[in-house]
Amino acid sequence: MTRKTVRIAMNGVTGRMGYRQHLVRSILALREQGGLDLGDGTVLWPEPVLLGRREHALREIAERHGLDQVSTDVDAVLADPSVDIYFDAQVTSAREEALTKAIAAGKHVYTEKPTATGLDGALALARLAHDKGVKHGVVQDKIFLPGLRKLKRLVDGGFFGRILSVRGEFGYWVFEGDWQPAQRPSWNYRAEDGGGIVLDMFPHWDYVLHELFGRVTSVQALAATHIPQRWDENGKPYDATADDAAYGVFELEGGAVAQINSSWAVRVHRDELVEFQVDGTEGSAVAGLRGCRVQHRGATPKPVWNPDVPATEVFRDQWQEVPDNAEFDNGFKAQWELFLKHVHADAPYHWDLLAGARGVQLAELGLKSSAEGRRIDVPEISL
Repeated sequence: MTRKTVRIAMNGVTGRMGYRQHLVRSILALREQGGLDLGDGTVLWPEPVLLGRREHALREIAERHGLDQVSTDVDAVLADPSVDIYFDAQVTSAREEALTKAIAAGKHVYTEKPTATGLDGALALARLAHDKGVKHGVVQDKIFLPGLRKLKRLVDGGFFGRILSVRGEFGYWVFEGDWQPAQRPSWNYRAEDGGGIVLDMFPHWDYVLHELFGRVTSVQALAATHIPQRWDENGKPYDATADDAAYGVFELEGGAVAQINSSWAVRVHRDELVEFQVDGTEGSAVAGLRGCRVQHRGATPKPVWNPDVPATEVFRDQWQEVPDNAEFDNGFKAQWELFLKHVHADAPYHWDLLAGARGVQLAELGLKSSAEGRRIDVPEISL
């Protein structure tokens, strides 16, 4: 075996997602397994360069994991010809500028979403990457989750017949920060910093719906700020200027309708933090992060509406669990592996900056729909 080192500048690893999912559970996990086998006698060895604004926090992470490459100088790292890939998990408002610099420097780029705060910026990134000839990818982790992979298996196998509707519920209660610390950073609730649940979650819903059921052709949304005041990481109160809940209806190519509620101001009464119910002429399924249950047409009970007597059946017990039938690795790690193979072995990969721009487009049109109180068509975009 020949070992090939790939140096990855990782910007934003002091944040929750950048650290846990991308550094620890993806890149460091690949190192723990001995690297990534490309299948041609080559093993890729990822060498992260920790990049950010707080040197002390970067060095603490590096020491914890036995790493030695940290920097607060983005320009110097991008000018280093030994750096192959730039990865971005910063706050949304800082991402477009950093990605532009990385692409201009000729680096392959892999990034969290949304790729920009507006469609114009997201498309500019995609076009720049295309013109520079660099490889580019956008994190679309949810389609790599076990529950949604099982759901995709059902779709591909024709289980549903004609799909009629998709209903999604996502969210949980994020503490305001006064009497208990918030589980999300305060910038998430400031529109001026790129916060808001529409900009955060509609890009997810775009690729989930697009990959599993069909392209979104129209959106009608209502965004709300249910909690108008929150407390930041230092215990200081601030006004929440971004939406913390969104209620969306999406028409899909092929005729199905999707309804998805997203909220950081809802208490969970479901099996997982996100669940999708898919109903079709031949069967239905409910999928979460890991599990997936089905009810086929031939096994569908015949409920009768009678509010005058107690329910005599447990409806959840009438569904069948879909078996794993495979080992499911961490979804973020699985996508990192595909992107690294794309960069170094030219393996197929379509979750690129144009796909990321579609997500930004849906968020932008969702906010416009909410502001104007109307349904808005979602046109196809291209380079």
